[in-house]
Amino acid sequence: MITYSAEGIRMPQIKKRPTTAWIKAVAAQYGRKVGEIGYMFVNDEKILEVNREYLGHDFYTDIITFDYDEDDVINGDIVISLDTVRTNADKFGKQYDDELHRVIIHGILHLCGIDDKGPGEREIMEAAENRALAMLGEVSDL
Repeated sequence: MITYSAEGIRMPQIKKRPTTAWIKAVAAQYGRKVGEIGYMFVNDEKILEVNREYLGHDFYTDIITFDYDEDDVINGDIVISLDTVRTNADKFGKQYDDELHRVIIHGILHLCGIDDKGPGEREIMEAAENRALAMLGEVSDL
């Protein structure tokens, strides 16, 4: 089950049913099933608080993924700062909705085992994001 909620910010205008179908299709590409995934949409101040409390980091980010995977079933909590998503969309000349979908799937790709911190991993993550985003058209009404 995938849940979507917001804290301290208005819920983004995402279509939950098609988004959930897309997430499941992407996970299946990596031989994974979706268990319990909780999306929490927040503002910059909240993600900074989460970053400090759970990771010991003192900076803003667009996403934090907490991984609770069990074998081939992905489980986790994904915290997304809509403020940073909007800032990044402007910075990179992207549409807000496109950047939001990129970040939504970025967390799922982490849960599927793709990292982006080591040498060469960022490029692998970006390619995986692009493949996943290309699947969006296959899910109607997204």
